[in-house]
Amino acid sequence: MNKPMVAYIIGRLMQIEALLLFFPIVVSLIYRESIRYSLSFLVVALVTGIIGYLFTKKQPVVKNLYAKEGFVIVSLSWIVLSFFGALPFVLNGDIPSLTDAIFETTSGFTTTGASILDDVEALSRSSLFWRSFTHLIGGMGVLVFALAVLPHMESETVHIMKAEVPGPTFGKIVSRLSKSAQILYYIYILFTIIVIAALFLAGMPLFDAIIHAFGVAGTGGFSMRNGSIAPYDNVVIEVILGIGMLVFGANFNLYFLALTRHFKEVFKSEELKWYLGFVGGAIILITVQLSMTAYGHREALRHSFFSVTSIMTTTGFSTDNFNTWPLFSRMILLFTMFIGGMAGSTGGGIKVSRVAILIKTAFSELQRNAYPNRLVSVHFEHKAIEGKMLKAIANYLIVYIMVFACVLLLISLEVDDFTSSFSAVAANFNNIGPGFGVVGPDSSYSFFSPLNKIVLSISMIMGRLEILPILILFSPGIWRKRA
Repeated sequence: MNKPMVAYIIGRLMQIEALLLFFPIVVSLIYRESIRYSLSFLVVALVTGIIGYLFTKKQPVVKNLYAKEGFVIVSLSWIVLSFFGALPFVLNGDIPSLTDAIFETTSGFTTTGASILDDVEALSRSSLFWRSFTHLIGGMGVLVFALAVLPHMESETVHIMKAEVPGPTFGKIVSRLSKSAQILYYIYILFTIIVIAALFLAGMPLFDAIIHAFGVAGTGGFSMRNGSIAPYDNVVIEVILGIGMLVFGANFNLYFLALTRHFKEVFKSEELKWYLGFVGGAIILITVQLSMTAYGHREALRHSFFSVTSIMTTTGFSTDNFNTWPLFSRMILLFTMFIGGMAGSTGGGIKVSRVAILIKTAFSELQRNAYPNRLVSVHFEHKAIEGKMLKAIANYLIVYIMVFACVLLLISLEVDDFTSSFSAVAANFNNIGPGFGVVGPDSSYSFFSPLNKIVLSISMIMGRLEILPILILFSPGIWRKRA
């Protein structure tokens, strides 16, 4: 294990976080808040920056990084940034409990959107900004951001990118890794600005538009209103947010292809077709049932469209309490929780590509059994899927189920209701936020014990990093020197 290099990169990331903490200070000054708010962010920024400087004061002699170091750096970076990012909430008194602050900040960075706050409107403007700003930072990945602004790290970070970028495969969109990260972030910021402008023109106050655009961009779902999007009661705003969530739930490589006028490759994307198919199918099924049981056709379509896009992209905004919907509609939403967004998006979940490949594999197995002498292969994105990839996806699913079951058992010790405990784990593990039962869209996670809040915080990071980096971090012998 190259410990000096691990410490060096963590230090660089802490310095970046220290700089980012100055943004809420500016917000605090603009809104003329009590001095304790700007001081809380300033003190944490200075402490974080100093520690980061001490870690980076001496550059490591050996700069080689391997897969093991990549996993460790990714895991530690998300834990460290979540911890230091939580401290301003504790210092300014908006979230006095350190455990609660860590849960809230972890939820922000991992773009989960789960909250322990029963009254979010009581927060200061600077805290509201930092809380949602963590969505924007974590959406594309804190290490992808670091690579974009620290291009000289190029040769050392391919394993970091592989460990952090979600999905079954990793690839560069241009030859240089740092250039790929920069292009992705240009697209990311451009789309975020477009959402802010659209929301503002639709009648949402500018600060509100910024906060909710951050939630859309990171597919996180933190709102500044207790009722999420429902209090605005504006169909145009809901449509803008719904389309925005779909856009950020798609693979960002497709946007690069579109910008470089490779439209044929975009329209040929099989994963995109599956993604839109899942979303469209869920909307139709839920709309039909809601129009027959609870709403008129227009209202049913309105709430179905927004809720499906929010849950499928793992954003977590809400316009209606889907906790009260018929069981069939809730089960459709539960299935979309697990599917999640596309690989290479800011969304969580198992990912559309994995689900599509698993479905195709299941049908190919049926064909092999029905026609033993027939050669059957699984194709995805117009290419045959290698056995190594199929094995990797199957292994991921096994690990996913095992970890999910372990977290569920821990949560069930406290929540004596299967629907609530199961959906709480699903909502946090898949980085969604609201679930069903006592953790529905009109509730919070404030009633959980400190232990289970930490368990759920770890599960958020595991879900965001797709499990393996965290498991490797705690594996025996991981810190031993490389032979």
